[in-house]
Amino acid sequence: MLARTHLSPQALRSSEDAFIDELFSSAPSHGAPLIAATMPRAWLDLNRAEDELDPALVAGAPKSNRSPRINAGLGVIPRVVSDSRIIMSGKMTLAEAEARIKAFHRPYHETLSDMLRETRELFGHAILFDCHSMPHDALAGSTMVNGARPEIVLGDRFGASCERWVMDAAMDIFGDAGFRVVRNAPFAGGYITQTYGRPAKGIHALQIEIDRSLYMIESGVTKSIRFPAVQRQINGIVRKLVRIGQDKLSIAAE
Repeated sequence: MLARTHLSPQALRSSEDAFIDELFSSAPSHGAPLIAATMPRAWLDLNRAEDELDPALVAGAPKSNRSPRINAGLGVIPRVVSDSRIIMSGKMTLAEAEARIKAFHRPYHETLSDMLRETRELFGHAILFDCHSMPHDALAGSTMVNGARPEIVLGDRFGASCERWVMDAAMDIFGDAGFRVVRNAPFAGGYITQTYGRPAKGIHALQIEIDRSLYMIESGVTKSIRFPAVQRQINGIVRKLVRIGQDKLSIAAE
């Protein structure tokens, strides 16, 4: 990949949800499984469908399934990173694109799908928290919270991907931890929440977007001095998020 791009490794990482896996790393210690995406987003985006192939990047990709994301260069294999910077010149073959999907996209989603199904079978329902980061500038036009930009955006696709009690509980947990939090704007949830959120079938999916400027220096893709404090805050939040489903089960049992 580096041999085929004029961008620096730092530039290639500009679209990455850097350090999110570390922020949420306490989940297993609280009894919740954690799946971390470890391939670069510039290589492949797990929050896209397999068939979101960009014909401007992939030779032979169908031109019939164009979407605003694909038109922007943000298909399952991205054509650009942040600020619309082109990753590589020319095109890749359809076979190369399919090889990436087979090696990375399918194993991730097969594992996630199996885990959600097994959890629902064991407990009657499953809750997926899909954790991401967002550029600070993406919040410039957002609804203000107490006179300031929001720091957390929770997305449930406007109620389609999880029941209201999941969203309400998560809003309270992040708010009680001191974060400014809003729902669904500017991010309501992507492919993962859309695909797996089936509240009528007992599977709830909630997307969590965290302002990168809280814990990192965006221009250098490095942790800021605030990272340990934010990590402690998120650890406390994860401990409470894990209990959302447990509390619901207790109420049902009563």
